[in-house]
Amino acid sequence: MMKMKGYGWSNGAASIINAVATWKGSAFAIELVTRAVVELDHSSGIKGDVPGVDTRLIERCVERVLDHLGLEYGGRVRTSSEIPIASGLKSSSAAANAVILATLDALDVDMDLVSAAKIGVEAAREVGVTITGALDDALASMLGGVVVTDNREMSLLRRDELNCSVMLLVPDQRIFSRDTDISRSRIIAPMADLAFDLAMQADYGRAMTLNGLAYCAALGLSSEPLILALEKGARGTSLSGTGPSYAALIDESKMDGLEESWRRLGGRVIRTKANNRCASRGQGF
Repeated sequence: MMKMKGYGWSNGAASIINAVATWKGSAFAIELVTRAVVELDHSSGIKGDVPGVDTRLIERCVERVLDHLGLEYGGRVRTSSEIPIASGLKSSSAAANAVILATLDALDVDMDLVSAAKIGVEAAREVGVTITGALDDALASMLGGVVVTDNREMSLLRRDELNCSVMLLVPDQRIFSRDTDISRSRIIAPMADLAFDLAMQADYGRAMTLNGLAYCAALGLSSEPLILALEKGARGTSLSGTGPSYAALIDESKMDGLEESWRRLGGRVIRTKANNRCASRGQGF
């Protein structure tokens, strides 16, 4: 049986503004990636092959690409990732993007990256792993850099490059986006609007911090990591997504102090950087 094999990879990301309150969001890519391999053939159905992980999203991403192109194939899809699952670091968006690019690679078909990311957004909505569609997360993961989006209108409002070191605190718990208390999040919409205005002025550090303090209060999560990050000189810090992870934009020279403070809270501390590279298909990464 003839097989067509393709590869893709995409970035993890962290939040500047969570879009749950107002549908307007912002996120930036980080140097943690997800890789995907897609093998297409003439068998029946698409099967995900990632032990211990719900594979509905990656299967649906392959199916939606095939539907979009008017093609019928079966096959298998596999992913491997450096991104902690259900941590707020956009593991679902990265997986969707990587799988879509790998599918296009297998078919040797070109598609612009924004359109490709929107296929993943629709797949995520269909399988119920997102509240707003998470276009901000998807485009940060796909395009690299920092993006600002209107998720209701499915539009990209701004993209900039972001050059800085990033520290992540990943608690041991998992929080799935679908379990978020939407009504409590929507109460803080006025604060989210202020954060959005700051982001549209490229004041990402203050937008991020305002977002983090507001969402920690709304969702009943600790703001202690944010205060510690500010004490250690972070220029922006936030809860990422609906948690449980926290992110801080901080100079390399100040990372030791923050790492020491965050380690006392438990969980995993990760040093990384903002990533301005767009996602890609093929084996070049």
